[in-house]
Amino acid sequence: MKKVAFIFPGQGSQSIGMGKDFYESSDIAKEMIESASQRLGFDFKELLFEENDRLAQTAYTQPAILLVSAIAHKLFENEMNIKPVFALGHSLGEFSALCSVGALDYLDGVELVHQRGKLMQEACRGVDAGMMALIGLEDVKVEELAAQAREEGKKVWAANYNSDGQIVAAGIKSDLSDLESTFKEAGAKRALLLSMSVASHCPILDPAVGPLQESLEKLLKDEYVSPVVSNVSAEFYDSKEDAISLLAKQLTMPVRYKQSIVKYESDVDLFIEFGGNVLKGLNRRSTKKPTHSVIDMKSLQEAYELLS
Repeated sequence: MKKVAFIFPGQGSQSIGMGKDFYESSDIAKEMIESASQRLGFDFKELLFEENDRLAQTAYTQPAILLVSAIAHKLFENEMNIKPVFALGHSLGEFSALCSVGALDYLDGVELVHQRGKLMQEACRGVDAGMMALIGLEDVKVEELAAQAREEGKKVWAANYNSDGQIVAAGIKSDLSDLESTFKEAGAKRALLLSMSVASHCPILDPAVGPLQESLEKLLKDEYVSPVVSNVSAEFYDSKEDAISLLAKQLTMPVRYKQSIVKYESDVDLFIEFGGNVLKGLNRRSTKKPTHSVIDMKSLQEAYELLS
């Protein structure tokens, strides 16, 4: 049997129509979408399958992505009851990872990340927060330039370590814009402001930490079939106490996704991404181990065949 890691995408992987093939092909998917709609009081079918502006809003993006990831994993699990070596998510995806190992019920998960998204939006209200993708710069150079900017009174931090030469900075949008030429002069091939109204994984989100901790305490379970890799530490954890501490810190500290893949790639033969294919692209730059993305019924069947 192949040794497998389960991985889960984060914000930025959303698109209109995601999960539709699951919904049209599976009664389980229909039931999960209906149950999530009842839990949160809005129609996930409209959010996921019809043109709308809400899917781009953090408070709705997060539960939508988690729900589709949970459906993909549930359908897989029903046919292939495989215990992963570990589960890993990118930012929001860490909550999906917790669902996959039994530490969080998926309905509690959609509620939790809906609240998380609202807390993030509230923390960034009125501060012109934003994020910038940087291509072609080494991590240490981005950290150095961000530190220099903070010494000058700007609010800029390294936020997502995605792969070699691909890092995302977060902070005040105007400060990020001011640094665009500096990043390019340092060797960045691209410095692109992202279409986001929040600044994830930086101290701007400090006001959200306390309220999120309270929700984590209420909804997380102390049950793990496999460990989860923390975005904050790039280390395994498998307890409710650690999850509460690390997920609260995750709001204001960078996502060490690349470091996690590099650290644990030797433990597995295959990565399976549930509900998206963004991480498959990132993994190509960090590991030679294959990644299979489960995004519809066809790719789900292909996953069965890979592991049977």
